[in-house]
Amino acid sequence: MARNDKSIPYKTYLDENEIPRQWYNVRADMKNKPAPLISPADGHALTLEEMNPIFCEELNKQELDNDTRFFDIPESVVDFYKMYRPSPLVRAYFLEKVLGTPAKIYYKFEGNNTSGSHKLNSAIAQAYYAKAQGLKGVTTETGAGQWGTALSMACAYYDLDCKVYMVKVSYEQKPFRREVMRTYGANVTPSPSNTTQVGKKILAEHPGTTGSLGCAISEAVEAAVTTPGYRYVLGSVLNQVLLHQSIIGLETKAAFEKLGVKPDILIGCAGGGSNLGGFASPFIGEILRGENNYEIIGVEPASCPSFTRGKFAYDFCDTGMICPLAKMYTLGSQFIPSANHAGGLRFHGISPILAQLYADKVFSVRAVEQTSVFEAAEMFARSEGILPAPESSHAIRVAIDEALKCKETGEEKVIAFNLTGTGYFDLVAYEQYNNGTMTDTIPTDEDIARGLALLPKVGNE
Repeated sequence: MARNDKSIPYKTYLDENEIPRQWYNVRADMKNKPAPLISPADGHALTLEEMNPIFCEELNKQELDNDTRFFDIPESVVDFYKMYRPSPLVRAYFLEKVLGTPAKIYYKFEGNNTSGSHKLNSAIAQAYYAKAQGLKGVTTETGAGQWGTALSMACAYYDLDCKVYMVKVSYEQKPFRREVMRTYGANVTPSPSNTTQVGKKILAEHPGTTGSLGCAISEAVEAAVTTPGYRYVLGSVLNQVLLHQSIIGLETKAAFEKLGVKPDILIGCAGGGSNLGGFASPFIGEILRGENNYEIIGVEPASCPSFTRGKFAYDFCDTGMICPLAKMYTLGSQFIPSANHAGGLRFHGISPILAQLYADKVFSVRAVEQTSVFEAAEMFARSEGILPAPESSHAIRVAIDEALKCKETGEEKVIAFNLTGTGYFDLVAYEQYNNGTMTDTIPTDEDIARGLALLPKVGNE
Protein backbone atom coordinates (compact mmCIF):
# COMPACT_ATOMS: atom_id res chain seq x y z
CA MET A 1 0.00 0.00 0.00
CA ALA A 2 1.42 3.36 -0.95
CA ARG A 3 1.90 6.15 1.50
CA ASN A 4 -0.04 8.53 -0.73
CA ASP A 5 -3.30 6.59 -0.25
CA LYS A 6 -5.61 9.58 0.24
CA SER A 7 -8.34 7.58 1.98
CA ILE A 8 -6.43 7.56 5.29
CA PRO A 9 -3.81 10.23 6.13
CA TYR A 10 -0.23 9.29 6.89
CA LYS A 11 -0.30 11.30 10.12
CA THR A 12 -3.35 12.35 12.06
CA TYR A 13 -2.97 15.44 14.19
CA LEU A 14 -5.36 16.99 16.65
CA ASP A 15 -5.02 20.75 16.92
CA GLU A 16 -3.83 22.63 20.00
CA ASN A 17 -7.38 23.20 21.22
CA GLU A 18 -7.99 19.45 21.20
CA ILE A 19 -5.36 18.70 23.85
CA PRO A 20 -7.30 16.98 26.66
CA ARG A 21 -8.01 19.30 29.60
CA GLN A 22 -8.54 16.40 32.01
CA TRP A 23 -6.67 13.20 32.88
CA TYR A 24 -8.66 9.96 33.04
CA ASN A 25 -8.57 7.79 36.17
CA VAL A 26 -9.31 4.19 35.13
CA ARG A 27 -9.72 3.15 38.78
CA ALA A 28 -13.12 4.87 38.80
CA ASP A 29 -14.38 2.23 36.35
CA MET A 30 -12.69 -0.78 37.95
CA LYS A 31 -15.01 -3.10 39.88
CA ASN A 32 -12.01 -4.60 41.65
CA LYS A 33 -9.89 -1.65 42.76
CA PRO A 34 -6.10 -1.94 42.96
CA ALA A 35 -4.92 -2.92 46.41
CA PRO A 36 -3.68 0.01 48.54
CA LEU A 37 -0.11 0.71 49.48
CA ILE A 38 0.51 -0.74 52.94
CA SER A 39 3.00 -0.35 55.75
CA PRO A 40 5.72 -3.03 55.82
CA ALA A 41 5.58 -2.88 59.61
CA ASP A 42 2.00 -3.99 60.28
CA GLY A 43 0.18 -4.06 56.92
CA HIS A 44 -2.20 -1.15 57.47
CA ALA A 45 -3.21 0.90 54.41
CA LEU A 46 -1.16 4.08 54.27
CA THR A 47 -2.98 7.33 54.94
CA LEU A 48 -2.48 10.68 53.26
CA GLU A 49 -0.68 11.97 56.34
CA GLU A 50 1.76 9.05 56.29
CA MET A 51 2.54 9.51 52.60
CA ASN A 52 3.01 13.28 52.66
CA PRO A 53 6.63 13.16 53.99
CA ILE A 54 7.61 11.06 50.94
CA PHE A 55 5.51 12.40 48.03
CA CYS A 56 3.92 15.76 47.22
CA GLU A 57 0.59 16.28 48.95
CA GLU A 58 -1.59 16.87 45.87
CA LEU A 59 0.00 13.87 44.15
CA ASN A 60 -0.84 11.76 47.21
CA LYS A 61 -4.47 12.81 46.90
CA GLN A 62 -4.45 11.62 43.28
CA GLU A 63 -2.69 8.42 44.33
CA LEU A 64 -5.38 7.50 46.86
CA ASP A 65 -8.45 8.53 44.84
CA ASN A 66 -10.16 5.46 43.37
CA ASP A 67 -13.44 7.18 42.54
CA THR A 68 -12.91 10.47 40.67
CA ARG A 69 -13.08 9.63 36.95
CA PHE A 70 -11.48 12.84 35.63
CA PHE A 71 -8.97 15.28 37.11
CA ASP A 72 -8.53 18.78 35.68
CA ILE A 73 -5.08 19.41 34.21
CA PRO A 74 -3.59 22.64 35.66
CA GLU A 75 -3.44 25.41 33.06
CA SER A 76 0.31 25.80 33.56
CA VAL A 77 0.77 22.12 32.65
CA VAL A 78 -1.48 22.48 29.59
CA ASP A 79 0.65 25.42 28.45
CA PHE A 80 3.77 23.27 28.76
CA TYR A 81 2.07 20.41 26.90
CA LYS A 82 1.57 22.76 23.97
CA MET A 83 5.33 22.60 23.29
CA TYR A 84 4.96 19.04 21.99
CA ARG A 85 1.32 18.00 22.19
CA PRO A 86 -0.88 16.81 20.63
CA SER A 87 1.44 14.08 19.39
CA PRO A 88 0.65 12.41 16.04
CA LEU A 89 -1.05 9.11 15.38
CA VAL A 90 0.88 7.69 12.41
CA ARG A 91 -0.20 5.09 9.87
CA ALA A 92 2.77 2.78 9.25
CA TYR A 93 2.19 2.35 5.51
CA PHE A 94 5.83 1.50 4.77
CA LEU A 95 6.00 -1.18 7.48
CA GLU A 96 2.74 -2.67 6.20
CA LYS A 97 4.26 -2.88 2.71
CA VAL A 98 7.44 -4.56 3.96
CA LEU A 99 5.38 -7.13 5.86
CA GLY A 100 2.93 -7.66 3.00
CA THR A 101 0.10 -7.65 5.50
CA PRO A 102 -3.55 -6.65 5.03
CA ALA A 103 -3.47 -5.32 8.60
CA LYS A 104 -3.52 -1.57 9.17
CA ILE A 105 -0.76 -0.58 11.59
CA TYR A 106 -0.74 2.67 13.54
CA TYR A 107 1.59 4.05 16.17
CA LYS A 108 1.19 6.93 18.60
CA PHE A 109 4.52 8.76 18.52
CA GLU A 110 5.50 10.20 21.90
CA GLY A 111 9.21 10.72 21.19
CA ASN A 112 8.98 14.13 19.51
CA ASN A 113 10.17 16.24 22.44
CA THR A 114 13.57 17.08 23.89
CA SER A 115 13.34 14.41 26.60
CA GLY A 116 12.77 11.85 23.83
CA SER A 117 9.91 10.00 25.45
CA HIS A 118 6.41 10.01 26.94
CA LYS A 119 7.83 10.46 30.44
CA LEU A 120 7.54 14.24 30.15
CA ASN A 121 3.73 13.95 30.42
CA SER A 122 3.98 13.03 34.10
CA ALA A 123 7.28 14.77 34.89
CA ILE A 124 5.86 18.21 34.20
CA ALA A 125 2.76 17.46 36.28
CA GLN A 126 4.79 16.24 39.25
CA ALA A 127 7.18 19.19 39.02
CA TYR A 128 4.18 21.55 38.94
CA TYR A 129 2.74 20.13 42.16
CA ALA A 130 6.16 20.18 43.86
CA LYS A 131 6.58 23.87 42.96
CA ALA A 132 3.04 24.69 44.05
CA GLN A 133 3.81 23.10 47.44
CA GLY A 134 6.83 25.37 47.81
CA LEU A 135 9.44 22.62 47.76
CA LYS A 136 13.11 23.23 46.98
CA GLY A 137 13.62 20.10 44.90
CA VAL A 138 12.84 16.48 44.15
CA THR A 139 14.69 13.18 43.98
CA THR A 140 14.10 10.26 41.65
CA GLU A 141 15.54 7.18 39.99
CA THR A 142 15.89 6.44 36.31
CA GLY A 143 16.60 3.26 34.37
CA ALA A 144 17.38 3.89 30.73
CA GLY A 145 17.36 7.61 31.42
CA GLN A 146 14.14 8.77 29.76
CA TRP A 147 12.43 9.56 33.06
CA GLY A 148 15.46 11.32 34.52
CA THR A 149 15.81 13.38 31.33
CA ALA A 150 12.14 14.32 31.40
CA LEU A 151 12.17 15.25 35.08
CA SER A 152 15.33 17.35 34.73
CA MET A 153 13.66 19.26 31.90
CA ALA A 154 10.49 19.76 33.96
CA CYS A 155 12.45 20.88 37.02
CA ALA A 156 14.38 23.42 34.93
CA TYR A 157 11.03 24.82 33.75
CA TYR A 158 9.80 25.30 37.33
CA ASP A 159 13.22 26.18 38.83
CA LEU A 160 13.44 23.11 41.08
CA ASP A 161 16.55 21.21 42.14
CA CYS A 162 16.65 17.68 40.69
CA LYS A 163 18.66 14.75 42.08
CA VAL A 164 18.67 11.63 39.87
CA TYR A 165 19.90 8.16 40.82
CA MET A 166 20.59 6.38 37.54
CA VAL A 167 20.88 2.58 37.31
CA LYS A 168 24.61 1.95 37.04
CA VAL A 169 24.48 -0.17 33.88
CA SER A 170 22.54 2.57 32.06
CA TYR A 171 24.78 5.30 33.53
CA GLU A 172 27.73 3.53 31.89
CA GLN A 173 25.99 2.47 28.66
CA LYS A 174 24.27 5.81 28.02
CA PRO A 175 26.61 8.68 28.92
CA PHE A 176 24.91 11.07 26.52
CA ARG A 177 21.52 10.58 28.21
CA ARG A 178 23.29 11.42 31.47
CA GLU A 179 24.73 14.58 29.93
CA VAL A 180 21.32 15.77 28.75
CA MET A 181 20.14 15.54 32.36
CA ARG A 182 23.15 17.51 33.55
CA THR A 183 22.55 20.10 30.84
CA TYR A 184 19.11 20.71 32.34
CA GLY A 185 20.72 21.11 35.76
CA ALA A 186 20.20 17.70 37.35
CA ASN A 187 22.70 16.05 39.66
CA VAL A 188 23.13 12.46 38.36
CA THR A 189 24.55 9.65 40.51
CA PRO A 190 25.14 6.04 39.39
CA SER A 191 23.19 3.60 41.56
CA PRO A 192 23.91 1.84 43.81
CA SER A 193 26.27 4.45 45.22
CA ASN A 194 28.17 5.29 48.39
CA THR A 195 26.17 8.51 48.86
CA THR A 196 23.33 6.83 50.81
CA GLN A 197 23.17 4.29 53.61
CA VAL A 198 21.01 1.92 51.56
CA GLY A 199 23.38 2.23 48.59
CA LYS A 200 26.33 1.25 50.77
CA LYS A 201 24.36 -1.73 52.09
CA ILE A 202 23.45 -2.95 48.60
CA LEU A 203 27.08 -2.61 47.43
CA ALA A 204 28.26 -4.60 50.43
CA GLU A 205 25.76 -7.40 49.75
CA HIS A 206 26.13 -7.37 45.94
CA PRO A 207 29.71 -6.32 45.08
CA GLY A 208 30.08 -5.33 41.44
CA THR A 209 26.33 -5.18 40.86
CA THR A 210 25.14 -3.36 37.72
CA GLY A 211 22.19 -2.04 39.71
CA SER A 212 18.45 -2.09 39.15
CA LEU A 213 15.50 0.26 39.32
CA GLY A 214 14.74 -1.18 42.74
CA CYS A 215 18.20 -0.14 43.99
CA ALA A 216 17.88 3.36 42.56
CA ILE A 217 14.42 3.83 44.05
CA SER A 218 15.78 3.02 47.52
CA GLU A 219 18.50 5.62 47.21
CA ALA A 220 16.18 8.30 45.85
CA VAL A 221 13.64 7.75 48.64
CA GLU A 222 16.33 7.90 51.32
CA ALA A 223 17.71 11.12 49.84
CA ALA A 224 14.23 12.67 49.78
CA VAL A 225 13.20 11.84 53.35
CA THR A 226 16.56 12.92 54.79
CA THR A 227 16.79 16.26 52.94
CA PRO A 228 14.51 19.11 54.11
CA GLY A 229 12.39 20.67 51.37
CA TYR A 230 12.58 17.64 49.05
CA ARG A 231 10.12 14.97 48.02
CA TYR A 232 10.45 11.79 45.98
CA VAL A 233 8.82 11.51 42.55
CA LEU A 234 8.45 8.40 40.41
CA GLY A 235 8.11 7.96 36.65
CA SER A 236 6.08 4.77 36.57
CA VAL A 237 4.20 2.18 38.69
CA LEU A 238 2.20 4.66 40.82
CA ASN A 239 -1.50 5.36 40.25
CA GLN A 240 -0.80 9.08 39.78
CA VAL A 241 1.64 8.35 36.92
CA LEU A 242 -0.88 6.27 34.98
CA LEU A 243 -3.37 9.08 35.57
CA HIS A 244 -1.07 11.69 33.96
CA GLN A 245 -0.07 9.36 31.13
CA SER A 246 -3.73 8.80 30.22
CA ILE A 247 -3.35 11.86 28.00
CA ILE A 248 -1.70 9.50 25.47
CA GLY A 249 -4.70 7.19 25.28
CA LEU A 250 -7.18 10.06 25.30
CA GLU A 251 -5.47 11.68 22.32
CA THR A 252 -5.22 8.31 20.56
CA LYS A 253 -8.95 7.72 20.99
CA ALA A 254 -9.74 11.20 19.70
CA ALA A 255 -7.49 10.74 16.65
CA PHE A 256 -9.09 7.39 15.77
CA GLU A 257 -12.54 8.94 16.15
CA LYS A 258 -11.44 11.75 13.83
CA LEU A 259 -10.45 9.09 11.29
CA GLY A 260 -13.60 7.06 11.81
CA VAL A 261 -11.43 4.02 12.54
CA LYS A 262 -11.77 1.58 15.48
CA PRO A 263 -8.61 -0.27 16.58
CA ASP A 264 -8.84 -4.02 17.11
CA ILE A 265 -5.54 -4.56 18.93
CA LEU A 266 -3.69 -2.12 21.21
CA ILE A 267 -0.11 -2.90 22.27
CA GLY A 268 2.24 -1.30 24.79
CA CYS A 269 5.48 -2.33 26.44
CA ALA A 270 5.30 -3.15 30.15
CA GLY A 271 8.02 -2.32 32.65
CA GLY A 272 6.52 -0.35 35.50
CA GLY A 273 3.32 0.47 33.63
CA SER A 274 3.44 4.08 32.42
CA ASN A 275 3.61 3.17 28.72
CA LEU A 276 0.95 0.46 28.59
CA GLY A 277 -1.22 2.07 31.25
CA GLY A 278 -1.20 5.52 29.71
CA PHE A 279 -1.89 4.25 26.21
CA ALA A 280 -4.54 1.66 27.06
CA SER A 281 -6.43 3.00 30.08
CA PRO A 282 -9.09 5.02 28.18
CA PHE A 283 -9.77 1.97 26.00
CA ILE A 284 -9.80 -0.28 29.07
CA GLY A 285 -12.37 2.10 30.54
CA GLU A 286 -14.64 1.42 27.57
CA ILE A 287 -14.21 -2.32 28.11
CA LEU A 288 -15.02 -2.02 31.82
CA ARG A 289 -18.11 0.09 31.12
CA GLY A 290 -19.29 -2.39 28.48
CA GLU A 291 -19.14 0.19 25.68
CA ASN A 292 -16.56 -1.48 23.43
CA ASN A 293 -14.24 -4.42 23.14
CA TYR A 294 -10.54 -4.42 22.26
CA GLU A 295 -7.68 -6.88 22.45
CA ILE A 296 -5.00 -5.28 24.60
CA ILE A 297 -1.52 -6.78 24.80
CA GLY A 298 1.29 -5.84 27.16
CA VAL A 299 4.84 -6.83 26.18
CA GLU A 300 7.63 -7.39 28.68
CA PRO A 301 11.25 -8.55 28.37
CA ALA A 302 11.87 -12.26 28.84
CA SER A 303 14.83 -11.20 30.99
CA CYS A 304 12.52 -9.54 33.55
CA PRO A 305 9.13 -11.29 33.19
CA SER A 306 7.14 -9.80 36.08
CA PHE A 307 3.70 -10.52 34.62
CA THR A 308 4.30 -13.86 32.96
CA ARG A 309 6.49 -15.51 35.62
CA GLY A 310 5.98 -13.36 38.69
CA LYS A 311 3.58 -13.74 41.61
CA PHE A 312 0.60 -11.49 42.42
CA ALA A 313 1.57 -10.47 45.92
CA TYR A 314 2.55 -7.60 48.18
CA ASP A 315 6.19 -6.65 47.77
CA PHE A 316 8.62 -3.79 48.20
CA CYS A 317 9.00 -1.58 45.14
CA ASP A 318 12.67 -1.11 46.03
CA THR A 319 15.64 -3.38 46.60
CA GLY A 320 16.59 -1.64 49.86
CA MET A 321 13.16 -2.51 51.30
CA ILE A 322 12.45 0.94 52.72
CA CYS A 323 9.38 1.82 50.64
CA PRO A 324 5.72 0.93 51.29
CA LEU A 325 4.46 -2.42 49.99
CA ALA A 326 2.45 -2.59 46.74
CA LYS A 327 0.37 -5.53 45.55
CA MET A 328 1.60 -6.34 42.08
CA TYR A 329 3.00 -9.08 39.90
CA THR A 330 6.56 -9.30 41.16
CA LEU A 331 9.75 -11.30 40.79
CA GLY A 332 10.80 -10.22 44.27
CA SER A 333 12.46 -6.97 45.28
CA GLN A 334 15.84 -8.73 45.51
CA PHE A 335 15.66 -9.95 41.91
CA ILE A 336 18.28 -8.11 39.86
CA PRO A 337 17.80 -8.61 36.11
CA SER A 338 20.64 -9.15 33.67
CA ALA A 339 22.48 -6.11 32.34
CA ASN A 340 20.66 -6.18 29.02
CA HIS A 341 19.14 -3.41 26.94
CA ALA A 342 15.53 -3.60 28.09
CA GLY A 343 16.38 -0.34 29.88
CA GLY A 344 13.37 1.11 31.64
CA LEU A 345 11.60 -2.28 31.56
CA ARG A 346 14.09 -3.80 34.02
CA PHE A 347 11.78 -3.52 37.06
CA HIS A 348 10.86 -6.47 39.25
CA GLY A 349 7.22 -5.41 39.66
CA ILE A 350 4.40 -3.62 37.89
CA SER A 351 1.71 -1.00 38.44
CA PRO A 352 -0.93 -2.18 40.98
CA ILE A 353 -3.61 -0.93 38.56
CA LEU A 354 -2.32 -3.08 35.72
CA ALA A 355 -1.70 -5.98 38.09
CA GLN A 356 -5.35 -6.04 39.13
CA LEU A 357 -6.59 -5.66 35.55
CA TYR A 358 -4.30 -8.50 34.45
CA ALA A 359 -5.55 -10.67 37.30
CA ASP A 360 -9.09 -9.89 36.10
CA LYS A 361 -8.06 -10.98 32.56
CA VAL A 362 -8.82 -7.59 30.99
CA PHE A 363 -5.64 -7.84 28.88
CA SER A 364 -2.89 -10.34 28.06
CA VAL A 365 0.91 -10.15 28.27
CA ARG A 366 3.73 -11.66 26.21
CA ALA A 367 7.41 -11.92 27.10
CA VAL A 368 9.91 -11.48 24.26
CA GLU A 369 13.68 -11.88 23.94
CA GLN A 370 15.89 -8.89 23.21
CA THR A 371 17.44 -10.17 19.96
CA SER A 372 13.96 -10.53 18.45
CA VAL A 373 13.11 -7.08 19.81
CA PHE A 374 16.08 -5.48 18.03
CA GLU A 375 15.25 -7.38 14.86
CA ALA A 376 11.84 -5.69 14.96
CA ALA A 377 13.40 -2.32 15.85
CA GLU A 378 15.70 -2.51 12.84
CA MET A 379 12.83 -3.42 10.50
CA PHE A 380 10.81 -0.49 11.84
CA ALA A 381 13.72 1.93 11.53
CA ARG A 382 14.42 0.92 7.93
CA SER A 383 10.79 1.17 6.88
CA GLU A 384 9.38 4.04 8.97
CA GLY A 385 12.50 6.18 9.39
CA ILE A 386 12.47 6.43 13.20
CA LEU A 387 15.06 4.71 15.37
CA PRO A 388 12.89 3.37 18.22
CA ALA A 389 13.84 3.05 21.87
CA PRO A 390 14.50 -0.53 23.04
CA GLU A 391 11.52 -0.31 25.42
CA SER A 392 9.00 0.63 22.74
CA SER A 393 10.55 -1.91 20.39
CA HIS A 394 9.05 -4.65 22.53
CA ALA A 395 5.63 -3.39 21.41
CA ILE A 396 6.86 -3.19 17.80
CA ARG A 397 7.88 -6.86 18.00
CA VAL A 398 4.37 -7.98 18.91
CA ALA A 399 2.73 -5.54 16.47
CA ILE A 400 4.75 -7.15 13.67
CA ASP A 401 3.84 -10.63 14.94
CA GLU A 402 0.15 -9.74 14.92
CA ALA A 403 0.41 -8.21 11.44
CA LEU A 404 2.04 -11.39 10.15
CA LYS A 405 -0.82 -13.42 11.61
CA CYS A 406 -3.17 -11.25 9.57
CA LYS A 407 -1.06 -12.02 6.52
CA GLU A 408 -1.73 -15.72 7.11
CA THR A 409 -5.46 -15.34 7.76
CA GLY A 410 -6.23 -12.45 5.43
CA GLU A 411 -7.82 -10.44 8.25
CA GLU A 412 -7.65 -6.65 7.95
CA LYS A 413 -7.27 -5.90 11.63
CA VAL A 414 -6.35 -2.44 12.88
CA ILE A 415 -3.28 -2.69 15.10
CA ALA A 416 -2.06 0.24 17.20
CA PHE A 417 1.00 0.48 19.42
CA ASN A 418 2.59 3.11 21.59
CA LEU A 419 5.98 4.35 20.35
CA THR A 420 7.01 6.23 23.44
CA GLY A 421 10.60 7.09 22.68
CA THR A 422 13.52 7.24 20.28
CA GLY A 423 16.69 5.16 20.45
CA TYR A 424 19.33 7.72 19.60
CA PHE A 425 20.92 7.36 23.05
CA ASP A 426 20.78 3.56 22.82
CA LEU A 427 23.38 3.08 20.11
CA VAL A 428 25.56 0.80 22.24
CA ALA A 429 22.69 -1.68 22.13
CA TYR A 430 22.25 -1.26 18.39
CA GLU A 431 25.99 -1.68 17.95
CA GLN A 432 25.90 -5.00 19.79
CA TYR A 433 22.96 -6.16 17.71
CA ASN A 434 24.62 -5.12 14.43
CA ASN A 435 27.90 -6.78 15.45
CA GLY A 436 26.12 -10.02 16.29
CA THR A 437 27.33 -9.94 19.90
CA MET A 438 23.93 -9.43 21.52
CA THR A 439 22.64 -12.43 23.44
CA ASP A 440 19.43 -13.35 25.24
CA THR A 441 19.49 -13.90 28.99
CA ILE A 442 16.42 -15.51 30.50
CA PRO A 443 16.24 -16.16 34.25
CA THR A 444 15.98 -19.80 35.29
CA ASP A 445 13.17 -21.14 37.45
CA GLU A 446 15.70 -21.19 40.28
CA ASP A 447 16.48 -17.49 39.75
CA ILE A 448 12.78 -16.65 39.95
CA ALA A 449 12.26 -18.88 42.98
CA ARG A 450 15.11 -17.18 44.88
CA GLY A 451 13.52 -13.77 44.36
CA LEU A 452 10.03 -14.92 45.32
CA ALA A 453 11.29 -16.72 48.43
CA LEU A 454 12.12 -13.33 49.93
CA LEU A 455 8.65 -11.80 49.58
CA PRO A 456 7.56 -10.06 52.80
CA LYS A 457 5.12 -11.89 55.05
CA VAL A 458 3.18 -8.71 55.70
CA GLY A 459 0.16 -8.62 53.39
CA ASN A 460 0.82 -12.15 52.13
CA GLU A 461 -0.21 -14.24 55.15
